[in-house]
Amino acid sequence: MDSIKRILFILLQCTWGIGATLIGFIVFLRYIKSPHVMYHGVVDTRWDSKENGLGLGLFIFTPDDDSPGTQELRVHEYGHSIQNIILGPFMLIAGIISVVWYRLPYFRKLRKKGRIPYTSCPVESWASALGEAALGEKALHS
Repeated sequence: MDSIKRILFILLQCTWGIGATLIGFIVFLRYIKSPHVMYHGVVDTRWDSKENGLGLGLFIFTPDDDSPGTQELRVHEYGHSIQNIILGPFMLIAGIISVVWYRLPYFRKLRKKGRIPYTSCPVESWASALGEAALGEKALHS
């Protein structure tokens, strides 16, 4: 990402997308002692969660290992950062849909029993598509 695009990316995250970025910063503070790296203009916190990721504006949170699927998850979470630029304050709606789809026991059971991919939720499949388009790498599709 060249410097002008990176500045614009950060500016949009901190203005139009400030809601998710502020929440991301609060989560970042919670994991301040975890390793952090810059990843295509966002802060990637490598937390101790083995298979879970989270994308909130300028901050993404991915597993602190190189197990299979970690990079695909990272690309997916980056896609959520792009969603934040597109949706701005409306990212709250996408975030609620994402959290409900991930956390609600009903949907967990539905995904497990029906072998339904996590990315069958439109918000999640869109994040993977955006991450792939932006980075040219494979994203999470399971």
